[in-house]
Amino acid sequence: MTALKAAPGPVSLFFRLAAAAGLAASLGGCASLEAPSLPSLPSLPGFSSAKAAPKPSLVQVFIASTRRGETGGDAGKASTDGAHFSLASMTLPPTHRPGNIELPLFGAPNPKSDIALASERELDPDEFKAEFASHISGRIGVNRDVLVFVHGFNTSFAEARLRATQIVADSRFGGVPVLFTWPSKAELFGYVSDKDSATASRDALQELLNDIAAMPGVGKIHVLAHSMGGWLAMEALRQDAIAGHRDLDGHLGHVMLASPDIDMDVFGSQMAKLRPADVTVFASSKDRALSLSSALAQSRVRVGAIDPSKPEDREKIEALGAKVYDLSNFSDGLIDHGAYATTPDVLQAIGAQMAAPRAGEGDTMSIIDAKSYGEAPGN
Repeated sequence: MTALKAAPGPVSLFFRLAAAAGLAASLGGCASLEAPSLPSLPSLPGFSSAKAAPKPSLVQVFIASTRRGETGGDAGKASTDGAHFSLASMTLPPTHRPGNIELPLFGAPNPKSDIALASERELDPDEFKAEFASHISGRIGVNRDVLVFVHGFNTSFAEARLRATQIVADSRFGGVPVLFTWPSKAELFGYVSDKDSATASRDALQELLNDIAAMPGVGKIHVLAHSMGGWLAMEALRQDAIAGHRDLDGHLGHVMLASPDIDMDVFGSQMAKLRPADVTVFASSKDRALSLSSALAQSRVRVGAIDPSKPEDREKIEALGAKVYDLSNFSDGLIDHGAYATTPDVLQAIGAQMAAPRAGEGDTMSIIDAKSYGEAPGN
């Protein structure tokens, strides 16, 4: 495995974990040989020589959505009453390959070969808190952590749900995942509309982060945000800082901005409120999507499109208190805007960073009385 390439500078914990997180690909094979026929053996009760077929693996993702209707004509419009909640049970096929989202060419997905939705249950705000408390309770150490994923521009609800599932699985995140999805129109030329929708979703994301941070027994809250979602996440965290909760009252973990579509001056004002938060920028000088965004913004450089190989570019980000990692050598095969999620090396490094043991928390157990949040459905 090729270790994540860090920009020149001091070797950080993240880089060491990225190198240590590499797994050697296992190779195996067998040859078929002709063998003399053997007499059949009598079958024994409860015994079968046939191997059980591998089954799809399950990933459960909490969803907080500010979309007014997940599909149809209202999919790109914001809800007028805050976020709506649900719990999705997703399955990954036994043949899943890290970095891939397996989909059918046509028709409904087949759980044996595609990532599929097994079930989804809507939750009201009280049910969300109770169900979330139930999922946190009994977890130990870093498994008490939460990962909040915020998608970017031109992303439908279904696409965001698939991407969140794939990232959770491929990073081997052991905590509780949450997808925050905002009303992107999912149209290539809907950039201005998407920016307005992201702006309208800041308060809902801020409230979600505060609600999770107030959950008894919760560990660190990590944020992974892509593209325009990076701007949205940083704005919500900035608002929290202004309100007196700069680090989510001690629960803010790693803030990972993948190809963030953020103006450099705006990023500076955001970091000024968040320092010394642990913020990492995944940047690529080959990101074509951010080059277009820069043109739309009258040639103002986007944070995710800097060239980390240039000392002057890297130093601008580091001077603001953030780390920089160069994704320029990784490609998603199209516009190099989503390599963070399609490259197994990067996903493993992200997972390793979140899974790093923290002093004094190795045996800490989360014990929550779900009844204090209202009895979770089904309990």
